[in-house]
Amino acid sequence: MSKWPKQSLDQLHRINNETFINASKNPIIIILDNVRSLMNVGSVFRTADAFRIEHLYLCGITGKPPHREMEKTALGATASVSWSYCERTEDAVMQCRNTHADVFAVEQTLHSIMLQDFKTHVNYSSSKRLTLIFGHEVLGVQQSVIDTCNGVIEIPQYGTKHSLNIAVSAGIVLWELLRTN
Repeated sequence: MSKWPKQSLDQLHRINNETFINASKNPIIIILDNVRSLMNVGSVFRTADAFRIEHLYLCGITGKPPHREMEKTALGATASVSWSYCERTEDAVMQCRNTHADVFAVEQTLHSIMLQDFKTHVNYSSSKRLTLIFGHEVLGVQQSVIDTCNGVIEIPQYGTKHSLNIAVSAGIVLWELLRTN
């Protein structure tokens, strides 16, 4: 017998889509700015589900559900996570600002805030929303979009590439922001 037996789905107490949709969410909104890979988009949907994110905006060339390629990584999260599409990312930013959300791009800029230094009070009971923008796999977040933000968060990196997959970046940032709340 294993010392660490895997839990069954029943033991994990997973909720169904209807319960998830009606459950309290973390007051975090994610904007995907021209993310070209449908697998990355699907992965962000799945991560948004895992962290109970309030809403996901798909902007520009970012693919929209339903799409078979997206579902390979979303594994059904496109049905549980609230999402909408905006042709222009700046329009999604304005919609977030209208709900009094602070907006931060996740990018490498001259004056970005290192993730470990970014202080926020994000939790289920917070009335203040936080919007995070993740950009194109090669080009990143558009400069015109960065210019509309309250600031920029950077994930520290120590290798030669100085870039991470956008879905990996979303997971890292969300975990770091929510782990202590």
